[in-house]
Amino acid sequence: MPQSNESATVSTDSHSPPGTKPSFLSNLGADLPASLVVFLVALPLSLGIAAASGAPVMAGLIAAAVGGIVAGSLGGSPLQVSGPAAGLTVVVAGLVDEFGWQVTCAITAAAGVVQLLMGVSRIGRAALAVSPVVVKAMLAGIGITIILQQLHVLLGGQAAGSAIENLTALPSAITNVELHSALLGLAVVAILLTWKFLPAAVRKIPGPLAAVVAVTALSVAVAPSVERISFSGSIFDAIALPSLPDGNWRAAAMAVITVALIASIESLLSAVAVDKMHGGSRTNLNRELVGQGSANVVSGMLGGLPVTGVIVRSATNVEAGAASRTSAILHGVWVLVFSALFAGLIQLIPLSVLAGLLLVIGAKLIKVADIRTSLRTGDLLVYSVTLVCVVALNLLEGVIIGLALAALCVLWRVLRAQIHAHAPSAVALPWRVTIAGSCSFFALPPLNRVLHSVPEGQDVVVELNADYLDHAFREALVAWQKQQRNSGASVILEEHGTTAFSDAEDNTPQRQDPREFPLPPRTSWQPVSGPGNQTTDDGGRLPLRSILLGIDKYHRRHADKVRPLVQDLTEGQNPDTLFVACVDSRVNPNLITSSGPGDLLTLRNIGNVVCNDGRDASIDSALSFAVKGLSVDSIVVCGHSNCGAMKAVIADAEGSSAAFGAGFDSWLEHARPSYSALLAGHPVAVAAAAEGYSRTDQLSMVNVALQLRKLEEHPVTGPALASGQLQATGLFYDICTARVVLVTPEGIEHLDPSMAVRA
Repeated sequence: MPQSNESATVSTDSHSPPGTKPSFLSNLGADLPASLVVFLVALPLSLGIAAASGAPVMAGLIAAAVGGIVAGSLGGSPLQVSGPAAGLTVVVAGLVDEFGWQVTCAITAAAGVVQLLMGVSRIGRAALAVSPVVVKAMLAGIGITIILQQLHVLLGGQAAGSAIENLTALPSAITNVELHSALLGLAVVAILLTWKFLPAAVRKIPGPLAAVVAVTALSVAVAPSVERISFSGSIFDAIALPSLPDGNWRAAAMAVITVALIASIESLLSAVAVDKMHGGSRTNLNRELVGQGSANVVSGMLGGLPVTGVIVRSATNVEAGAASRTSAILHGVWVLVFSALFAGLIQLIPLSVLAGLLLVIGAKLIKVADIRTSLRTGDLLVYSVTLVCVVALNLLEGVIIGLALAALCVLWRVLRAQIHAHAPSAVALPWRVTIAGSCSFFALPPLNRVLHSVPEGQDVVVELNADYLDHAFREALVAWQKQQRNSGASVILEEHGTTAFSDAEDNTPQRQDPREFPLPPRTSWQPVSGPGNQTTDDGGRLPLRSILLGIDKYHRRHADKVRPLVQDLTEGQNPDTLFVACVDSRVNPNLITSSGPGDLLTLRNIGNVVCNDGRDASIDSALSFAVKGLSVDSIVVCGHSNCGAMKAVIADAEGSSAAFGAGFDSWLEHARPSYSALLAGHPVAVAAAAEGYSRTDQLSMVNVALQLRKLEEHPVTGPALASGQLQATGLFYDICTARVVLVTPEGIEHLDPSMAVRA
């Protein structure tokens, strides 16, 4: 089976040559110093998270070592660093309180198995189908919970089991504050808040490490009796085998799912964020789940905290210049070595010092920018409800409620249609009804209310900009349309959306390409005749009314989009092409060349002819203005199928000239040589006949070829063509196929490959 693109993206790390698999030591020059920086950041964070979770302190270091070595080796993100994360602090604290530490380790290992299954099942990307606002609110809720919890520790007390209990007990904790503990914790907060203002040379030391070391040293001197971290033995002595829960299996299973989902979502979102920080390989999300799952299995079996990808450590890794996953692996090795050799130093750290560190971490999870974004995007309700539920209930219930509310908001936005009626701004203009959005039976009440607000007997233009339209909505609109027309009014339906109104009658509703053509003929959206139309005596439309309706539509639909395109053209023009075309109304030079305002200088006459020098002042002046005044790069002569001028030339040659007057007959003189060339077997005529074109179309193509020859002989264009300063091109527009053919002196070429063989 061929390897997927996603898998292929991780075959090499960030700075390895394409197609090669880097060795562990290939980027050691960059990865070694980066790993030391990440280690210094991870060490105090891991201790603080373990303390906040109610777990053994060494459990944080076990998780940091396992996350770095196992997840770094097996994961799919080249630069993400894994370890214990603040996002699971509240969950783990609840599990420890409910099940005890060893059962919590078993839950961690089982959650890792679930992550492994998710990765093997290749549903990594599906795990990202979570509203970002819910994730941001979840993190903010975790931050508030951590702050409420650690405030009690900083003040020298004990944290309660829930955020609400911690909040209500806060006044009592402030009253009974332990002064030394509070001052030490506040000193850590002050150092971390001011660290970014210190000189760059000082800031090379990670702020969390500097704050913990400095305040711990101060505490030994001035507050030796303050409560500190306590444990016995080294990291190897802290290894604890997990045990199964004694009953309550349903709660344990729910805990496993909770840890697996939160750890997976946080890891994947962190990996995506890290990908945006560097220009190397992208993350294989399924492989990253396998790596995270493996790390949690190992961490749980050894008595460590749950492991996730951590954005703080990962960002530090990228900023420190890491080039591959070796940096993350080495950071885990340094954690392991330090924990084994220098565990005694850890017991000098006061609990309030870690509390101060966690207060700052919790505050950083609450981002004002996220609140502003949710306000701008209309997601403030989802953000607020999720945050409150995470704090007041628990993490899982808060996230589930947030996701459910986000889904309801999406349904409301998707199913809602915006329907409005607008009275005419001028007497000659019709009423206007605008319909936008998903047009389903949910929108029938507002549709009927708006439609019946339009007075009977008034002409109406319905602007339908639907991305979804079902049979019920179409049926209601058609019924009202008939009723309005029966009152003597006209109802014009303009379709601008991505679904076809006619398709809703018998087909399953579906989204399609945009229905509105850039330049639709007015006959496609203005009725030729009918009740309410102002008509002439012979039943035709009044041209002025037709033009006014077109201008009204232009102002409504296109003027604001055209304005930016023409603002730079107000003082002059700089077209690159003179386009010589027939006056035929079916030929639109800008349409068939995909050009806009300022691109083409257009010369239109009967038969798209170019006369010899001095034969017609209008043509001579246009050529001079284009070549000498505007310095165009090219001239295009474009004929078309079923040309009336060519028919007149043939009729004139056969003795039945058209009764258009002497002026018209004189003008045909410019095209009569083309007929002679046709009779003489011009190569273009031969090629056109071989393709199955009619005699009139053959003449039209030959006429284009002869006009190109006249340009070569003209005193204005001839020298420029000869010197290469100007190019001349012949085109033929086949109206029935809406395709353009290239006309050369030797024959014709199809510019659309699909039309190379005419049916």
